[in-house]
Amino acid sequence: MVRMHKNIRSVDRGEIIGVLSSVSVFVIIDMLALLIMGPYEASGVAAFSNPNDPVNILLLFLELLAVTMAILLIARFRKKQLIRVVVLASIALTVFSTLFILSATFLPEEWSLYLSIAVSAILVAMLVSYPEWYVVDLCGVILGSGVIALLSISLSTSLVIVLLVGLAIYDAISVYRTKHMIELADTVLSLKLPVIFVIPRTRHYSLIGETRSLKEKRANGKPPGAFFIGLGDIIMPGILVASTFHGIASNGILVALSVMLGTILGLIVLMRKTSKGKPQAGLPFLCTGAILGYVLSSYALFGALAGLLG
Repeated sequence: MVRMHKNIRSVDRGEIIGVLSSVSVFVIIDMLALLIMGPYEASGVAAFSNPNDPVNILLLFLELLAVTMAILLIARFRKKQLIRVVVLASIALTVFSTLFILSATFLPEEWSLYLSIAVSAILVAMLVSYPEWYVVDLCGVILGSGVIALLSISLSTSLVIVLLVGLAIYDAISVYRTKHMIELADTVLSLKLPVIFVIPRTRHYSLIGETRSLKEKRANGKPPGAFFIGLGDIIMPGILVASTFHGIASNGILVALSVMLGTILGLIVLMRKTSKGKPQAGLPFLCTGAILGYVLSSYALFGALAGLLG
């Protein structure tokens, strides 16, 4: 009975550590994105020329779907190293762009160039030679904040909401019905790439020593050694955080913080469900919380959906 009691306490402690760490990751990435938005906008970089064009979200959704299908298809032909090379190249480019745009605001352009190249090369080298969970997560923080900043200035708030609803529905279908998102997660987890955030439940967890797939973990019946959160699950609600901050002239920061709080509440519910070892679609929980945070704070502060028309 004593051992059972200790195991229960250990699991509870692991869940608490996981929840607090996950909340911290969301907050850090969202706050970094808010800081990066200004330099991104000043540099003239944008994903789309017209942030109010509905075609933007169609193109973005098709791109995400094409990338997902390409990864799964390549994995089926056992060419995972090709996926690794392509993803690492994309990571290097994104990290370089984010660091260069940010550092160029306070450093000479030449210094920013050298610094960004050096940091990008070091991070990619570490991902190749020592892909421990904190290396993967560090790269994910830079990637996530950069992508959020870019898309938030490229899409109006109304289009962001439509995008979140559409992706939440797609995520639910791909996890609970077709289950191809679980296969995708297994693929990228085996490659130890920063497409998934790894939140350890204990201090001694090692991603390098992780050899079991998510399916094997579920079949084992034991609580997983870490929580796994897709980078997209952090980026998508984060876009609404940054978009409301960017698009609402007065009290935009209050609405953005409310969206962040709604996302965190959705995250807590999500992690309670995933702690049982069964994979869950993240975006239905996270996007619902983010959108509710936006709606409630908008009506409380303005009596209307602020910034909805761009």
